[in-house]
Amino acid sequence: MKYCRILAIVLSIASISQAQTTQPASMASTTTAAAATSSPTAEQVRNQLLAPSPSDARQLPPATTGPMTDATTGHGAVAPVAPSLNVLREGTFIVNRVGRLKRSADGQQAELVFETDGKTMRDPPMIILPNLKLMQMENAVTGSSRDLRFRVSGVVTEYKGRNYVLLDKVVVVPDQDQQF
Repeated sequence: MKYCRILAIVLSIASISQAQTTQPASMASTTTAAAATSSPTAEQVRNQLLAPSPSDARQLPPATTGPMTDATTGHGAVAPVAPSLNVLREGTFIVNRVGRLKRSADGQQAELVFETDGKTMRDPPMIILPNLKLMQMENAVTGSSRDLRFRVSGVVTEYKGRNYVLLDKVVVVPDQDQQF
């Protein structure tokens, strides 16, 4: 009797598991068709991602039209009768330019003042965007007893009539290259 119960339990479990794994062919094809219609194909997803954005999205107008005058030149310059100069376009690279680290008039921002001949004043100062290169420059100036010159490279940005520079390379110009 005990063996009969065990045999009955085993047979019932086997029949239940058999019933769960097998389906009639017509039901299996219906289930597969339903799954195909409920989830999009890879091609449908790709087409949806590549489709143009909705018509309510609009592109921003250009920030400036034509060249802008640098706010620190012309009437904004300290020197009398200074020429008005255009800002450099965003994305312009400065490569191996020599300049000094100075603070802006309000003391809030670091500026890169390029070395020029002192007469033409064709290079208005650029505000240095904060990054580790600026921190290296500030540390070098703090640890030095002289006014340091730096050879810098970086990318220029523009905002409201001023140029900014994101420095990529900064090297202190050695003493023998310093002009006194």
